[in-house]
Amino acid sequence: MTTSGLATGYATTTRPVLLIAEASMASDAEQAIARAGSRMLRRIGWADVPHRLAEPMLAPLLMAEARGVAADILDLALARLEGFAVALDVPLILSFGRDQLDQVAAALSLVEVTLLCDPEPFDRILALAMAGHPHGPPMLSDSLRENDGVRLQRLNDEVARIAEILARLARADHGPGGDAYDLADRHRGYDAGPSSDGEPVEPTEVRRLIQLRRLRGKFFGGFGQGLFEDPAWDMLLDLYAAELEDRQVSVSSLCIAAAVAPTTALRWIAKMTDLGLLARHPDPADRRRAFMALSRRASEAMRNYMVAARRVEGSLG
Repeated sequence: MTTSGLATGYATTTRPVLLIAEASMASDAEQAIARAGSRMLRRIGWADVPHRLAEPMLAPLLMAEARGVAADILDLALARLEGFAVALDVPLILSFGRDQLDQVAAALSLVEVTLLCDPEPFDRILALAMAGHPHGPPMLSDSLRENDGVRLQRLNDEVARIAEILARLARADHGPGGDAYDLADRHRGYDAGPSSDGEPVEPTEVRRLIQLRRLRGKFFGGFGQGLFEDPAWDMLLDLYAAELEDRQVSVSSLCIAAAVAPTTALRWIAKMTDLGLLARHPDPADRRRAFMALSRRASEAMRNYMVAARRVEGSLG
């Protein structure tokens, strides 16, 4: 679908768009608003956000361009901007540069905001189209959501499949009446040390899986970009390895580990945080940075997966 086709195929919103941007950085957003068939209410600068948002107005769609904004001004405005959007239940679309990723992620909830990192023109128009409908534009939104849901379901199915294979192999080894190793019923603690049966999970095992995943692109990269994209699994692997290494992972580092565009990675971080797989912790030494980690539940699932995968690999050797 072309950009013009999107604009004419879907009326984005009857709400006017309030644009927050510096004058020198407003042109891309203004063009996207026009091409999406929306109407710009007005533009205000970032320094005006704390008091201008209090002025009486129709509940607008908020679109903000953070590029070119001083870090201290952005700090003051971001929390106010998100609070306004949540309080009035209006969509907020925020575009920013890659160098601002950690600051934006530390200041916002990620779940309530559409984040666009170094966006292309189409990204802005698509975000406007999605924000203009309660459930997203017909067909287009459903397709995107289904794609995300299918990937998460595939991830869950893969873990369940490994567990089932492991249990079946264990039953065969012990024979009828034997004590089968049922991974689904085994409850392990959050500690990343040795399990009750003496099988520790080493960070090198996880890093090996990551390296093997990256190796695929070396041989199949010529068949098309994104052939092996699976950002949810890549981020789970990276965070689990970091947990075992007692190392913290910033939002920007996790986006790199996802091996997809930052905007896509941020959408997955928000989705996985909302699902309870990831947890965000502020950096006590730098308020403009936040760290991501696995939740207790996700950590236990990753540990169970690694033990199961090792046992399956051993049974095939």
